Amino acid sequence: MPYECYYTGKKTSFGKKRAWSGQAITKGGFGLKPTGISPRTFKPNLQEVVAVVDGGRKRIKVSTRAIRAGLVTKALKRKYGYTRKAKGAAH
Repeated sequence: MPYECYYTGKKTSFGKKRAWSGQAITKGGFGLKPTGISPRTFKPNLQEVVAVVDGGRKRIKVSTRAIRAGLVTKALKRKYGYTRKAKGAAH
């Protein structure tokens, strides 16, 4: 399973980490210069969730943005559902 969101398609992206040295011109220096540039990865916040996909239960990786947006319908934890009424539910 790739490290990618099932719904939004978010996945690992690549960039650079920069370290700056020198004193700012406004403080009497010659300006900041990038001294160390090294590659790095930006990873999305993915969670592994058991969700309802195509009418069945499936374990998928989903970004927290997709969960909060309501794109994910989580599967029931018990086979036959819940028989007790939830607190504050309308009758």
